[in-house]
Formats: sequence, C-alpha cells, structure tokens
Amino acid sequence: MKINLTSAGMLNVESNIIFLRNARPVLNSIVLQEIQAEITLSGEDAQEIIIRYRSPALGSGRFVVEAQQVSKQGSGWLRYWLEDLDPQIELNSFGLRFQAIENLRAYLCNGYHSWDESFYVEPEALADFEPYEARPDTGYAMTQFLPRFGAGSLVMGFDRHDRFQQTFTFDTQSRPCGLTVQTWWDQKQRANLTRCESERLMIFEHAEVEDALRVWARLVADASPQPPRLAHPPINGWCSWYNLYSYVSEEIILEHLHGAAEVAHRENIPMQVFQIDDGFTPEMGDWLEVKPNFPRGMKPLLDDIRAAQFIPGLWIAPFMVGNRSHLYRDHPEWVMRERNGGDPIVQWRRYGEYRWHKRSEEYYILDTTHPAAFDYLRQVFRTWRTVWGCDYFKTDFMHYGSEHGPARAVWHTPGLTRIENWRRVAEMIREEIQDAIWLNCGAPLWASVGLADGIRIGNDVGVEWNGAGGLSAQSLLRSLATRSFANHILWQIDPDCVLLRNRFHNLTEGQVRSLAIYAGMSGGVMMTSDAFQELSPDRLRLWKLIVTPQRAACRFPFLGQTAIVYERLAADLTSHRARHQPRAADPVLVQVRLPASPAAAGVVFIFNTGEQEAQRTYSLDSLGLNAPLYVFDWLADRVWPEAVERLSVTLEPQSGTLLFLSPTPMTAAPATLLA
Repeated sequence: MKINLTSAGMLNVESNIIFLRNARPVLNSIVLQEIQAEITLSGEDAQEIIIRYRSPALGSGRFVVEAQQVSKQGSGWLRYWLEDLDPQIELNSFGLRFQAIENLRAYLCNGYHSWDESFYVEPEALADFEPYEARPDTGYAMTQFLPRFGAGSLVMGFDRHDRFQQTFTFDTQSRPCGLTVQTWWDQKQRANLTRCESERLMIFEHAEVEDALRVWARLVADASPQPPRLAHPPINGWCSWYNLYSYVSEEIILEHLHGAAEVAHRENIPMQVFQIDDGFTPEMGDWLEVKPNFPRGMKPLLDDIRAAQFIPGLWIAPFMVGNRSHLYRDHPEWVMRERNGGDPIVQWRRYGEYRWHKRSEEYYILDTTHPAAFDYLRQVFRTWRTVWGCDYFKTDFMHYGSEHGPARAVWHTPGLTRIENWRRVAEMIREEIQDAIWLNCGAPLWASVGLADGIRIGNDVGVEWNGAGGLSAQSLLRSLATRSFANHILWQIDPDCVLLRNRFHNLTEGQVRSLAIYAGMSGGVMMTSDAFQELSPDRLRLWKLIVTPQRAACRFPFLGQTAIVYERLAADLTSHRARHQPRAADPVLVQVRLPASPAAAGVVFIFNTGEQEAQRTYSLDSLGLNAPLYVFDWLADRVWPEAVERLSVTLEPQSGTLLFLSPTPMTAAPATLLA
C-alpha cells in the first residue's frame, strides 16, 4: 500500500486492490476551494508527508494533513488538524474528501450504536433508488472496502473513540463512488488549543475480510485510554424483559428466581446473572423510586437473588427522562433543549394506546452537563451499587446522550464534544459501580471501550422471524456477522436474549433452535428470559449446549463474499412511495469455532436463513479446518460414517445444521459447544 501525492498536492491511497483518489480538505462538511498546498517530505523514501493547505475559507488558518506509511507492512495512517484558525469561525467538523474510490464492489457501513446495525453496501446496487429514499451511505468509526476484482480488503478506521464522533459518508450517486471522512468537533472550546487535531486514521490492506476487522479492533484496544475489560468470563443468565416485559412484581420475580435456581442446580448449568429489567420504577428518570408491587424495595429482593447464588442485576436508562416523571416536574432545566425554540428535545414519543406501562407520552434527554443533573445520576448509581447491592448493570438507550450535536441541541454547559460529554457520564458510572458487571445496550459501541464489559450488537430480537419496527430475528442475522470480530478484543458481544420457551411466540421449531445456536456460537453474552421450570427437556438441552463458562471465538469465513440485492417493495399506501429492502444473494450463513488443540473438535454451524431449501458444499480448508475429519451431526444425533474433506449438506428453509468435527470419531453428542 502506498500513500502518495498528485501534482496538485492531493493525497492518494493506493493498495493492490482499492484506490482512493484526490483527497481534499473539508471544513464544516464543505470541501475547501481555491486551496494552495505546501508540501514537506521526510524519512527514507519519503515515508512521511506533511501538507499545509491554505484557503480563503480558513482566513489566516491552515489545514494540515500528516501521512505516514510503513511500506513493509502494507499499512499507514493519516492525521489532520487545523492551526491558527480564526476564533470567529465556528467549527463543527473537519476532515477529508476522497473524490473517487476505484475497484470498489462493497463497503462496510458501520453503525455507531447498538441498534443501527452494520452491513455491507454495494453502491452500484442502489442505482434505482428514488431521490426521496434514504441511502445507506453514512457509517461511523471505520469502514472496510471490498474489491470488485481481487481478494482481501482495505480497512480505514480511527484508533481512538473517546473524544469525537467520526463519520464515513459515501457519495453513492457518483461513479466512481466518493468518500468524506469527518471528525465532529461539535464547537468544542478552542481558546487554549494550539491546534484542533483528529485522531489517527489507520489504513491497511489485508488478505482476509474478518481477520482484517480483528486487526483494527486490536489497534483500537491498544490506543484506548482504558484497556478493554476482558477479565470477566462470558456473561450468562436470566433477564426478565423478553418474557415478562414491564409486567413485573416481587412475587413474579421470586417465582422465576426459584425456578431458575432449582433448574440450574439440578442440571448443573453454570449460570451467573439474574437481572430484573424495566418495570420496577414508576417513570423514566425516577430511578430512586420503586413501584408498589415491590413492597420491600429492591435491596431485599437483590439479597434474595444473591442468596440463590446468582449475581443480582437491574436495568436503567440513565439519559431517559419521561415528561410525567417527578424528575422532569421538579427539574425541567435538567433536560436537553432544542436550539430552535428552546423546547425539550423529544427523543421518543408514545402517544398511542401502549405507553410502555407508564404515564409519559414523551421522553427527553437528561442534560448531564448540568452539574445538579450529573450529581443526581451519580447518586443513583452509588445508591444502586452500595445500598441496594446491585452487582450487574444493564444500561439502555445510552445513545441518547451522544445523539445530538450543537446544530440541534443546547447544553447547559457547552465546550465539550458530544462524545466527551457521553464519556464523562460513562466514566462516572464505572467509577460508582466499581467492579460490577456492566452490559451497555443502545450504546455508542466504540466510545464504550474500556468501560463496559458487554455491548449489545443489534436490535431487540422479539418473537417474530420478520417483525415490524425491527423487533425480530432479522437484526441478529444481519449484525452478528459484521460485529462478531470485536468479541473478546474490545468487549463481550451481546446478541440479545435467546428464546427457549415452547409457546407464546411466532417462530417455528427450526427457527427457535437455529437462532439459539447461531447466537450461542458467537461466544458472547448468553441470556434468556424464559421460565426455566416450564422448559421442555429439549429446550434445556439446547440451553446447556450454548451456555459455557469459557471464552470462545466464532469466525464467519465467508463474510462479505455474497452480493447484496436491494428488492424494490410496493409503494406505501399512505405516502405512495416505493422503498427498497436489502437481501443477501446467498441466504446461508456459516460460523466456525476452530479447535483449541490438534486433538480437539471444531464446530461448524450452517444456517439457511432463506425461504427455500438450500444445498451447500464447503471444503474443510475453506473453513480453516485441517482435513480429513470425522463429523458428528448434533441435531440428527448421528456420526457420519467416514472422515471427510468437505461438508455437503441440504438445509430446510430457515433452519440449520450443527456439526462437530474431530480427528477421531465421536461416539456421543457433545453437551456444549466447547466440546
């Protein structure tokens, strides 16, 4: 890979497979015009490049780009900054625009929080999008380029994420596609700064796709001010939400607790956490109040959970404030305000029949730059941890605190970026909960590094295969593959709760079984909400298969290889507007757990997510396994008669097959995925 210059002083990034052309400086999302470039080259073979740009839009200031490359490693990095910028110039963002990306087949559109997902986009497949349709063109923190011709990938991503929001916006309507990379300064105070500087933008070529993402994750881990929290074993246990939802009481919780304790002891299941989700507080924001259906309060109940040999946990949405809450009634000045008009920013509306078992119709954002609001939140976490005895915290809707910049939001105390404000709260939470386990949900992914133990990587799973509002299996199917790479490098990934119950859902037997195994293969957080005392023997066997006390890594050997098709859906009857829905051309997903030693078994799960029967054949070499190997089919409970060099399977629609592969024949079905 090479970083070089055009005759006009524009940067190019040239790898063996992807070529990014003519980078120009950007200020507040506008490409600078009438620029003059002063170039300094240094190092052996000009390995370091510094370009100082001047433009009328900068006044007396300069936009500086530093580029370094390590030719032997096929990698390099960029950093850009503004110096001597006129104080009267409002600084929202700055960055670089690459005019063209050549030989690009697809890019990774990487979401910034748990629920906005990550997925590959093929720009040329968007050709028939209507002008009014939202395009999947903006990602965060990093991106990955996949070539149309050639193998491997090129990764471009920032190394630190504790100070700025950082975006990658693709111009998918131009050919070739363009790219604008920006650091969001958010009008951060500049009075005592000699320059406004971005993080390092790492760029490297790799022969693989998923392994390239792991390399970037390790760069992020190394650069993080706090090292990733990786000491805790895989988080697993029970969460009340996906069965009881907000209809909880002390009596109901105790019933489920006794059932979980009895089954875990009888079946020798290594379960850790027992967590009460939303429903025990009256309104969002009133975190120190408890509903009457918990007559003893929370401390005695958490003590009961601990006595049952589980880690007691609670749910909280720290940035959410309901308009009917006592918090908002008493302190309306504690919520974030609209820049235009001064009203509270309404982040979520619940005007209809279902109001989440609460009175509030609107949900606002706690302005933690207000000292009293920040102190209140500190007191909440201190009370829950030291008085109530909470040892596991599930924080939710955490992106509320980082969603808006100064273009829309007015903070009580300006001067920091949206991410710095968010990190200030997150660091306080970690300080107050001490060594308790922290699962961060609906959260900025990359800003959580070093603070949270686990991160939700998709939307709520719900009880449908395809469901309205994103509450279905589809989010898990899309996001697990593209976010698995960070597992046990930056945090534990949370694929969300596994559905085990035999009734009261709209999934087939094959869908339930396959979704559970698909989530379990991830080696991340493993939770369920179902009543253990009501589970059938087959569902308990499935739970024991996927709950393990040891870390494990899952690989997606064919990540990014299938084409992405955008199906045009019929026009909406209300708006009369058509829209498109992405679909992988190959609906079959393949997961692999490599053997821990030459004598151990590897595990392969092949999952047909499509609506038609599918036949697939994979060589063991393509799966990263040494051939030949003996195969045990876990779901069919049978051994294949001979060692094989390839796997050939026929799969029912929306169902999968789980295969254990070992150098010697297996005589019985393994009890767990760690066989």
